[in-house]
Amino acid sequence: MSSDVDSTNSADGTPDDHGTLYVVGIGPGLPEHMTKRAKAVIESADVVIASNLYQEFLRADGTLSPEDAVDDDGFVTRSNGHEQQIVRSSMGRQIELARAAFEYVREGKDVAHVSGGDPSVYGKSDLIFKMAEEESATDVPIEIVPGLTAALGGAANVGAPLCNDFCTVSLSDKWRGWDEIEEKLRAAAISDFVIVLYNCWRNYEKAVEIVREERTDDALVAIVNDAGRADAGRNGEDHFITSLGEAADHDDKVSGMGTSLIIGNHETETWSNDDRTYLVTPRGGRDVDDF
Repeated sequence: MSSDVDSTNSADGTPDDHGTLYVVGIGPGLPEHMTKRAKAVIESADVVIASNLYQEFLRADGTLSPEDAVDDDGFVTRSNGHEQQIVRSSMGRQIELARAAFEYVREGKDVAHVSGGDPSVYGKSDLIFKMAEEESATDVPIEIVPGLTAALGGAANVGAPLCNDFCTVSLSDKWRGWDEIEEKLRAAAISDFVIVLYNCWRNYEKAVEIVREERTDDALVAIVNDAGRADAGRNGEDHFITSLGEAADHDDKVSGMGTSLIIGNHETETWSNDDRTYLVTPRGGRDVDDF
């Protein structure tokens, strides 16, 4: 992708008969965690591209029409008379669907390409831009609609573990080598970042062992599943607080792509009230008087 920045607003050159491609983050997926902007874009789009799971979430409060109202070609007329086309997304169709989205926009249609979490945090945003470059789709307006990512949803479930500096690291080695992932993990551990691990269904035990080389075994760790999805996720929402030294022993708690690990730094601590135990990382050791 070119690093040259054109000071001219590229939207000025977009044909009037084009629609807009919206890459929409729906957060964990349930309606109460989706922004009003995301909901409005999906409801008004001419074409909605979403996986079966995300379609299920979006039907929970009527953001999408009921499944039985959609015809065999994916078309449905909403209660307000607006016709939508619902297109099923899947991991193996992303290139094909990006090309299709560009063509829908060129036909004058607004397209909502749905991503879980935030589309720019291990989501679909980069693919859309890379495909736009590959396909010379400079005529296609693209707008990113942010959503709640798993790091924030998981942190909220366990308390306040991200109140100091933190970073995220994906453990997926599908597009990069493990050596690069290890280098980033080690740098984050040495720098005392709170670390949030994504894609823990791959190599999470290896990741924990690398961080253990740089941190004490009593560092606190939260294992969070399907944050914000209640019972609607693949495995059900729950969380479990353990230590770095024992984290790799709890593979029964790591249940798939919906699992995140939050590894605390040297200041992260537990705090309990009459309700439950929380994980808290103070911001630089400030006292109550500093607030």
